[in-house]
Amino acid sequence: MSIYDTLNQEQREAVFHTEGPLLLLAGAGSGKTRALTHRIAYLIQEMGVNPWNILAITFTNKAAEEMRDRVDRLVGFGAEQIWVATFHSTCLRILRRHIDLLGYDNHFTIYDRDDQKTVIKDICKRFGIDNKQVKEQEFIHAISTAKDRLIGPVEYQMNVRYDFTRKKFGDVYQEYQEVMKKNNALDFDDLICKTVELFRSNPEVLLNYQERFHYISVDEYQDTNHAQFELVRLLAQRRRNLCVVGDDDQSIYKFRGADIRNILDFEKVYPEAKVIKLEQNYRSTPNVLDVANAVIRNNRGRKEKALWTRKEEGESVRFRQFDSAYDEADYIVGDIQERTGRGGCKYGDCAVLYRTNAQSRLFEERLVSEGIPYDVVGGVNFYSRKEIKDVLAYLKTIDNGQDDVAVKRIINIPKRGIGASTIAKVEDYAQMRDISFYDALREADNIMDIGKAITKIDAFVTLIQSFRSKVEFLNLGELIQDVLEKINFRDYLEDFDEDAQDRMENVEELKNKAAAFQEVHDDATLSLFLEEVALVSDIDQVEGVGSRVLLMTLHSAKGLEFSNVYMAGMEDDLFPSYQSLNAEDDSALEEERRLAYVGITRAKENLTLTCARSRRIHGEMQYHQVSRFVREIPDALLDSTEPVPKIRQVAWEDEGVERRAYDPRPKAKLPAKKPSAKPNKPFIAQGIEGLNRIAGVSKGMPYQAPVMPDYGVGDRVSHTKYGQGTVLALQKDVRDYKVTVHFDQAGQKIMFATFAKLKKC
Repeated sequence: MSIYDTLNQEQREAVFHTEGPLLLLAGAGSGKTRALTHRIAYLIQEMGVNPWNILAITFTNKAAEEMRDRVDRLVGFGAEQIWVATFHSTCLRILRRHIDLLGYDNHFTIYDRDDQKTVIKDICKRFGIDNKQVKEQEFIHAISTAKDRLIGPVEYQMNVRYDFTRKKFGDVYQEYQEVMKKNNALDFDDLICKTVELFRSNPEVLLNYQERFHYISVDEYQDTNHAQFELVRLLAQRRRNLCVVGDDDQSIYKFRGADIRNILDFEKVYPEAKVIKLEQNYRSTPNVLDVANAVIRNNRGRKEKALWTRKEEGESVRFRQFDSAYDEADYIVGDIQERTGRGGCKYGDCAVLYRTNAQSRLFEERLVSEGIPYDVVGGVNFYSRKEIKDVLAYLKTIDNGQDDVAVKRIINIPKRGIGASTIAKVEDYAQMRDISFYDALREADNIMDIGKAITKIDAFVTLIQSFRSKVEFLNLGELIQDVLEKINFRDYLEDFDEDAQDRMENVEELKNKAAAFQEVHDDATLSLFLEEVALVSDIDQVEGVGSRVLLMTLHSAKGLEFSNVYMAGMEDDLFPSYQSLNAEDDSALEEERRLAYVGITRAKENLTLTCARSRRIHGEMQYHQVSRFVREIPDALLDSTEPVPKIRQVAWEDEGVERRAYDPRPKAKLPAKKPSAKPNKPFIAQGIEGLNRIAGVSKGMPYQAPVMPDYGVGDRVSHTKYGQGTVLALQKDVRDYKVTVHFDQAGQKIMFATFAKLKKC
């Protein structure tokens, strides 16, 4: 039997179509890698193509290695001559040979983000730019975005010549490139755009590679940016034997520069292109796929397709709504326990997916308390994250000061200029006196040759002592907030970390944890809180290393699959995010919907969607509606304990599309619904209980209509913490008004009117 007989009809069609442009629209779990590798094998074994005339590009080293392994198994001898590589490694290989034509030495250095930041910091210092007003990371992001779009320094400066603020970015960009060239260095964006520049300015070099690569394949094409698009276009320009594989419904990396138009407009660039859809799914049950199709079909900017499978129907997709995020975590962890306890399901078969990293904390605590092993994918566990350890180190020092590791960790967080030699002298003194490092700091006047550092040490000790004096007067959340404000922790993070916002969200989640601990413990003290946290963070001693529940963001889950998937936090303003719901156009919301589609299609057998009526965010209790992505799913597709309110009727019901799609040949469609004698009405709650359910309040808590604030958009208001600002938006929510204010000093904040207690100026 031929190796191609194992492919389905559409996969074989893709494999056998070798000449000219080919767009392979490969839905989630449709076997795209299998089709791509078999196509390469067919070119070599059946078409007689030399292996060195084939180029296969993907995004990650892991994907490249997997593709090469599969090709090796299919082709055998000669497979090592195929170029199977990432975009960056492909360009690096080309530039090592030819970058001298651009005025660089071929032995150039590649700068990482830290190197870039060092260069930018030096430039800003020379240009007199205050890094408190414009962070180094802002310049790096602007430069990276420009390079993704193949916009050089000169063109950038021309585009911003009438914008004083952006002109500063243009000047830094120009100087940055000059410094990089002087240092004979490239950053990762340069690897792509310099290769394009090489090809554009040296036709003979381009021709050489066009003759080298007769057949080009690009995986995950929906994730390409403009520079990568142009690189591929130039390489394929001569022979036009370009096969791109991707799924526009899984384009979720716009924040990294990905341009979905590259895959949506492929047929405009290549009018003769053959388009083949891989819609048969080998991963999920029909129930899961029906839900995925119901959600994604609400996007307008997409290629029409629908996943189907020959698998058995499986369990219905479950939706559960809870009073709080704590109840949500309890349910999910309890369900994992039940499934694994019955046998046939391992911890490693279960994944909890969420929109933001800060959501992991509650799940980590519940898993630890139940003795269930877990891993946080894409990062360390919550209490091992640097920003959390920094804040906890302050709390430990405030509590007793005996933890030398904690004190040494924070002595220069933020930077205080206490040098290594000074720290060594303090350590020697502490050892000589047999006292703690902190106690030695308090006696620094007695240390020989301490010099001018004594002033900096005294300031640190005074700070800690001031915190200690407040412990009995402040609750845990207030104490953490006081620490963050006094040390300007946000500024410290923004000075060196491009993920500062995410890290601050994690710190806010720590405050939520402290507030919750205070609420349930009558005898809550700082010591008890630190003790509980220490138990949670000690996960290395948990048994069962080979099988762990996985916690991860939805972005991290792409490309993975699990028997049991839990998508938590399915609430408007969280997922989809507040920013996407309030954007000027639908592109941001549609990307969020694609992210939901990615999460749903990770499930092989069982999928559970959950949300909470109330959730503590930024230290405040907030109330959100059920995510519109859940409300877009027909009730018939969900196992729900109560009806899910709908925001609108979707074409799923109106057009009579098939409900169960095992095999589309022939596709049996249900008859369209007959028009009802009564018009469709939106969900209306009946009585007080119904109002309570809409409002998301617990039983016994009466519904209260939100009170309109005495200020409006454009008014000046004042806040006890943030000072004065201007109201940018005022939106009526379920139980309160959501107000967006741009504060003169603190910047833009979003809060609920009842909690904010803003006063009109």
